[in-house]
Amino acid sequence: MKKLVLTVMLAMIVLASTGCKQRKVQQKVRRYGMVIGVKEEKLDEYKKLHAAVWPGVLKTIKDCKIRNYSIYLYQLDDGNYYLFSYFEYTGDDFKADMDKMAADPVTQRWWELCEPCQIPLSNRKEGEWWASMEEVFHLN
Repeated sequence: MKKLVLTVMLAMIVLASTGCKQRKVQQKVRRYGMVIGVKEEKLDEYKKLHAAVWPGVLKTIKDCKIRNYSIYLYQLDDGNYYLFSYFEYTGDDFKADMDKMAADPVTQRWWELCEPCQIPLSNRKEGEWWASMEEVFHLN
């Protein structure tokens, strides 16, 4: 028994002195870019909404495994305004997490305020509000 205790203690000392490191689990990240039109007369309202996003909406976004979420505004030379969103998804089931977000009552009320400001693109895929964009380049 004394020999076993000494062996365990020696192993602990060796591990501690060699800086035993935990293996870092690499998180899978998928990037998404989306685009939608925005009504010129609703620009100020949309900006005001997003200057103070409700805490419940932010919590739901994070709970649905979304991070690094940004929305950009730009006026193209056709005179129309567009919103471009970028976010990273770290979960394993995007559809289930998006369904979870869509079922959240606070998020539903938020969308009721945002959607009248937006103009979905006519060539978006069926079932999309924001049109998904194809990623053609990424530098990590």
